[in-house]
Amino acid sequence: MKNFVFTLILLAFVGTSTASQDSDFLIAREAFQSGNAKRLDESAARLKRHVLWPYVDYYQQRMLLRTADTAAIRYFIARYDGALVADRMRSDWLKVLGKNQQWSLFDEEYPLLVNKDTELLCYYYHRQLNHKDISVLPDIRALWLTPTSLPDSCAPVFQSLIHGGQLTADDIWKRIRLALEEGQTSVATHINRYLSGNETLNSADLNNAAKNPLRYLESLKTIRTRSDREIALFALLRLLRNDTNPTYVQWLKIKNQLTASDRSYFLSRLGYRAAMRHDPRALDWFSEAQNSTQLYPPSDLVLGWQVRAALRVGNWDEVLRTINRMSLTEQQVDTWRYWKARALLVKGHTLDANTILMPLSDEHSFYGQLAREELGTMLTIADKTYRVSNAEVAAMERNPGIQRALAFSRMNLRTEAMREWSWTIRNFSDAELLAAAEVARRQGLYDRAINTANRTVAQHDFSLRFLSPHREMLRKVLQQHELDEAWVYGLIRQESRFIADIKSHAGAAGLMQLMPATAEWVAKQLGIPNFRQSLVVDVNTNLRLGTYYLKHVLGTLDNQPLLASAAYNAGPGRARRWRDNFLPLEGAIYAETIPFNETRDYVKKVLKNSMYYAKVLDHRNEPTLKQRLGVVRAAK
Repeated sequence: MKNFVFTLILLAFVGTSTASQDSDFLIAREAFQSGNAKRLDESAARLKRHVLWPYVDYYQQRMLLRTADTAAIRYFIARYDGALVADRMRSDWLKVLGKNQQWSLFDEEYPLLVNKDTELLCYYYHRQLNHKDISVLPDIRALWLTPTSLPDSCAPVFQSLIHGGQLTADDIWKRIRLALEEGQTSVATHINRYLSGNETLNSADLNNAAKNPLRYLESLKTIRTRSDREIALFALLRLLRNDTNPTYVQWLKIKNQLTASDRSYFLSRLGYRAAMRHDPRALDWFSEAQNSTQLYPPSDLVLGWQVRAALRVGNWDEVLRTINRMSLTEQQVDTWRYWKARALLVKGHTLDANTILMPLSDEHSFYGQLAREELGTMLTIADKTYRVSNAEVAAMERNPGIQRALAFSRMNLRTEAMREWSWTIRNFSDAELLAAAEVARRQGLYDRAINTANRTVAQHDFSLRFLSPHREMLRKVLQQHELDEAWVYGLIRQESRFIADIKSHAGAAGLMQLMPATAEWVAKQLGIPNFRQSLVVDVNTNLRLGTYYLKHVLGTLDNQPLLASAAYNAGPGRARRWRDNFLPLEGAIYAETIPFNETRDYVKKVLKNSMYYAKVLDHRNEPTLKQRLGVVRAAK
């Protein structure tokens, strides 16, 4: 009995000590962020034995970086060789070296850096150009065609290429157009400084077009310069975001003043926006863009929506032709491999289709599952299952990087925890990944467990990839609503990775990511007394509210999980509008032609998850993925 009491006292002391040190660490971190060196040093003196001491050491050394000598910095990096703090210090140091043009040291240290960002990449390009290394020119040109702003370190690199003629005026205008496509008018104005002479972007006209594109186009009489053309196209695209028809009217007024290439460019964008709106005119506009005498090469993004428009109307010849026009890299995306195979099957080229479907069927993706079913094979998860031993888990618990990540998680510093965890597991074997995933599961870090188990290549544990926490609690509410357990788990996994207190930027909260208005409405329907928003992160309350709402949505959308999944993410009204007006749609085509990138990805992952959960949870007589997707009836 005495030993038992002593053990309890010891555990309480250790817990109090850990909490106290964690508090000191948070003080040290805040002192570093605010630049308070004195307070940082005071906290550091109490943290020598803390698991996060390397970060405290980093904080102290980082504040002295600009005045520290080379030996001190290298000593720090060597002391924590292989750790994230060492790579962070090297990155910070390299930025100081690049800014100060200390190129000899920069050249020595840059190859040793793991996490390279764009600022450092541009310093590296600067050095290579100085060494007359032209092998970096394609990479610099690719970076140039970035529609968003870039670090100041990139300016000398681009200036060098412009002076040398490797970046021409057409290249400058191409980047201006890309920036304007994204609505980045300030970036376009910044890039404008690289142009010379009279052929520069008219900033006043650009501002007017940005403020009121319709008024600008209505007042536009004559298009004379490159600036006029680009701003007119910008105004058309800006107007096109809201509605097709008014834009098309303005287009007809000015199209003859534009070049054939510009006409091809706009028509492809018109087809793209129309395809996203499921407008039946989309394919005609895509076709008109292709028939221009000087075809403006469409991007893979535009071609993707040309394929989707063709899928909506069952034009399999167009599906095949358009996929073949994509870049070789884009053609290897699982989406387009699957639909190319489907088009080949329709055309009777079964052998060619199966050549695509067979390797695709080995991939653990939405289209990998559909490929299996096209080949007549059902989903299985027993092959290559690897169960980690307790000894492997214990060894992983002793890994310093894992310990640091767990300490960050304990203090609710999720960003730091994720960075440390990702760094630590980056070169793990499959067995090590699964051991780390099991550590995370035991600690209740379900998102880390799932994401880590997802990384395995040859050996898998699908019970870790598809965790099922809170199962008894969930079963009780599922029985009330007669909902499919595998589908609900698939949805929760995608919504929150089972993080109970997570909140999105939009305000959704809890396991099932309920928006405040939705939670309040459901609480009224359920008659929950004294409901308040803080209850949404309670697991039981969240599951009660979320499953009730999911059942409600399912009932209003033909009891189809596909439509209900889309509605859960984007709203029931949109899920209804995405149906075809007159013809039924194959479920997979409905899913692929959802115009919101987030919702399209979400729906496919939820339905894919459902299939794996049915296997992990040992459900019997579960439907195939195609059966789960079903056929979506016409809106009218």
